[in-house]
Amino acid sequence: MRLYVASESDILSGKVTDIYFIRTKEVLIKKGLSDVEVRLEFHVNGVPKGYDWVVYVGLEEALKILSQRPVNVYSLPEGTILPPNSSIPIMVVEGRYVDFVELETAVLGILRHSSSVATKAARIKRLGMGNKFIFFGLRSAYPALAPMLDRSAYIGGFDGVSGILSEEFLGIKPSGTMPHSLIVVFGDNVEAWKAFDEVIPEEVPRIALVDTFEDERMEAVKAANALGKKLFGVRLDTPSSRRGNFREIIKEVRWTLDLLGYKHVKIVASGGINERSVHQLRDVVDIFGVGTSVATPPPVDVGADIVEVKKGSDWTPISKRGKLPGSKKLYRCSTLEYEVVPWNSTPERCFNQALKLYLDKGKLVEKLPTPQEIREYVLRQLKEIPEPTPID
Repeated sequence: MRLYVASESDILSGKVTDIYFIRTKEVLIKKGLSDVEVRLEFHVNGVPKGYDWVVYVGLEEALKILSQRPVNVYSLPEGTILPPNSSIPIMVVEGRYVDFVELETAVLGILRHSSSVATKAARIKRLGMGNKFIFFGLRSAYPALAPMLDRSAYIGGFDGVSGILSEEFLGIKPSGTMPHSLIVVFGDNVEAWKAFDEVIPEEVPRIALVDTFEDERMEAVKAANALGKKLFGVRLDTPSSRRGNFREIIKEVRWTLDLLGYKHVKIVASGGINERSVHQLRDVVDIFGVGTSVATPPPVDVGADIVEVKKGSDWTPISKRGKLPGSKKLYRCSTLEYEVVPWNSTPERCFNQALKLYLDKGKLVEKLPTPQEIREYVLRQLKEIPEPTPID
């Protein structure tokens, strides 16, 4: 038995690749084209129906892979929001093609997957800017991806993540409540809530799960009576078979808690939360626990294309059909307005150069922000764009 997981050394050495890249490298070397340099541009080629923008995430990991080779890398800052326009270069890799040809698979996989997760998280956050969101999606994906998923959801605007590895990787203390299994093992919800309160450190918020054995309203009142002022919130994870009108159930719980003097108790909703449910419940819920809809999002398609080839001392614009030949510079006017111009041209409308040099011959030359700083960058941009239309 084994785990079917590529190691970090496998990824950095280029073993996680498609065979045609290895064959391409072999042909170039044997035909005397080892010294040919290229400029490889990365673009957002497609987005799910209804998406008007994308959050660009995965740059740090892409740079880690590319830094193993003597290449130059220009990129948008990680966390940049941009429209789904395939002419916009989000990253450019410059160097001898044989030096990095086999890395394209891993870099594309990182950018596609990370941006897909972060974009879905950002869409949900934009629909509930006044709400808190915790990412509960690790059980929806392969376990080796846990740190990436937590990072991407957090950068996308979520306020917390549940994975314990995220404290090591991201400097984020994990958030969470309690599972039904704890209450089921005790066989009594009040005993389980009190045991949690007695054992778990005080700095952990007391959020009682209130839909295990009885009506949500009745369990919420029992939890409030049992823990009093120590109760931070009640979580409703009502299964679909018993949910009925979830909004009315939540309103009933809120009304009753307020009536009995427990206005301080927050309402936490989880279980199948998506864009539509956030839009429908955002005024009656304080905190959302979101899992599968972010962990397994519809994909953002990122592609890579050679747009210039250097043989000798001259760069020659060239590309496959359907792509714009020649390297480009990118300028930003506003959050979703960009201007693309040829590499040696000047812009007419936008004058903030968007692409930065991150790697110079494989050496990092631009300071990388923390996940917290990238998240703040995303949130600032989200405030400048309209709400998305819920599509789930």
